[in-house]
Amino acid sequence: MSFASLGLSDALVRAVTERGYDQPTPIQTQAIPAVLSGGDLLAGAQTGTGKTAGFVLPLLQRLSQQPRPVAAHGRAPIRALVLTPTRELAAQVEESVRAYGKYLPLHSMVMFGGVNINLQIQKLRGQVDILVATPGRLLDHVQQKTVDLNHIEILVLDEADRMLDMGFIRDIKKVLALLPKKRQNLLFSATFSDEIKALADSLLDKPALIEVARRNATADTVAQKVYPVDRDKKRQLLTHLIQEKQWFQVLVFTRTKHGANRLAEQLTKDGIPALAIHGNKSQAARTRALAEFKTGKLQVLVATDIAARGIDITELPHVVNYELPNVPEDYVHRIGRTGRAGAEGEAVSLVCVDEHKFLADIERLIKRKLPREVVPGFEPDPNARPEPIQLRSQEHRGQGQGRSRSQTAGRAPAKPQGAPTGAAGGGRRPGATPSKPSGMHRSGGRHR
Repeated sequence: MSFASLGLSDALVRAVTERGYDQPTPIQTQAIPAVLSGGDLLAGAQTGTGKTAGFVLPLLQRLSQQPRPVAAHGRAPIRALVLTPTRELAAQVEESVRAYGKYLPLHSMVMFGGVNINLQIQKLRGQVDILVATPGRLLDHVQQKTVDLNHIEILVLDEADRMLDMGFIRDIKKVLALLPKKRQNLLFSATFSDEIKALADSLLDKPALIEVARRNATADTVAQKVYPVDRDKKRQLLTHLIQEKQWFQVLVFTRTKHGANRLAEQLTKDGIPALAIHGNKSQAARTRALAEFKTGKLQVLVATDIAARGIDITELPHVVNYELPNVPEDYVHRIGRTGRAGAEGEAVSLVCVDEHKFLADIERLIKRKLPREVVPGFEPDPNARPEPIQLRSQEHRGQGQGRSRSQTAGRAPAKPQGAPTGAAGGGRRPGATPSKPSGMHRSGGRHR
């Protein structure tokens, strides 16, 4: 199977080949012909399987084959809209649009919060065929009457499950109400929850259904392991593992922004270069940290769950769950940052007595028991008693509509560390996230 055999034009095949890809992934093999047919699509695949190219390539082809309409004001209108949950994912998708469409007469633009809106307004005055946006900033432009969505031919909801989890359903519905009723709708999601199916039922018209891996599956290329440890020894164990095993380019997940900042500072004091990335960081700080991590200048990047979908690094070797997520599906998204596109990766979890229920929930979801390994010198105290855990949603209390189980997860809530003050990547709720330009095998927000 080749990209040409899927019906893509010579211009697109040439651009894909220049990016170093010669064979489509399973999701691309199924999604590209489905999108080219013009019908709606509901597609699910494990993260890292190439979903972005699965919709970008056929979208580019469809637009390039149709004559460009002219709006009432005399300018060519925006013809395709891609909604993403986070700033960095939006930037990643739009870079893919530019890379694969380099030999086509189409123009794209990325729109997200945290940056000057006036520069975006200026760019909207030129030709924009494809707009990649986060919901919150898009609605800011709608309110200011600086964007026209009356001629959208193709709508893509990318990482739709994350958008729902982050509480963007109201923003999404507001955007949908502004679009022409006759259009092609593409919904891409890493998981098919009941909420996603409900959204699909209301949005899609007789869609083709693609699911290239069972729901909530983890990649076979990722070696998973649990290290039992006492809660007050986690940081020392992480430092020990990184130094003893000589890990480089390590992505570490914490549950809260405060925890991410604190861990990055502690690792740096231990002689391990580390930075934190989360929704309260400025866009410039997030971009700089991610760039240094991708190029290998930064050894450890500490991220919150909101970052789980956005970080896309070729052959990222190590993911560490410093704290287990209380939403089991987030475990799948976290470890999906490694083992991408067939590459091997390692995902380890440092688990204390407080997190035993979280671990059981994860193992139930992925339908497998994870191997345990006790590191000499870090044996957990068998008499340790669990303590309440601060959850991510307690940093965002009253600021979004995430899943209710994020708020409870079977634990008594701890006292919040304080509400966030910055705005986030993808919409009205603080806490958005990271990512990188996506490619064949790789795979934001409201800020006033």
